[in-house]
Amino acid sequence: MATSHIQTVNTGADKAKLAAAAVMLVAALAAFYLLSKQGALIQWAALLLGLGVAAAVFLVSETGKQLIAFGQDAWKEVRKVVWPARKEAIQITAYVFGFVLIMAMFLWLTDKTLEWLLYDLILGWKK
Repeated sequence: MATSHIQTVNTGADKAKLAAAAVMLVAALAAFYLLSKQGALIQWAALLLGLGVAAAVFLVSETGKQLIAFGQDAWKEVRKVVWPARKEAIQITAYVFGFVLIMAMFLWLTDKTLEWLLYDLILGWKK
């Protein structure tokens, strides 16, 4: 099913929501460091509360709604994937390892051949 994409213009209210989310994020981080003398529990509670409020404000903005829609579409696509059976996955993995081994041997032989050709035959540098 194709979804229709409607592009919306960011309004002043939407920009204000994004700015408020950013301010809440900075405030949460500042609270975490400023409350260091109050104890770890208070620090982490302030940080998590501030991050939660910032996330909630972001998610009600148009950008947040688009992010949620993108995540839902991505999850729908992941569910459509036909994953290989265990036997097929093992066979494909074995093919990849075999190809890597053959390619490594080919490159090693090519390197040694070029080394022999250049250093021993052309330049005459014997080891």
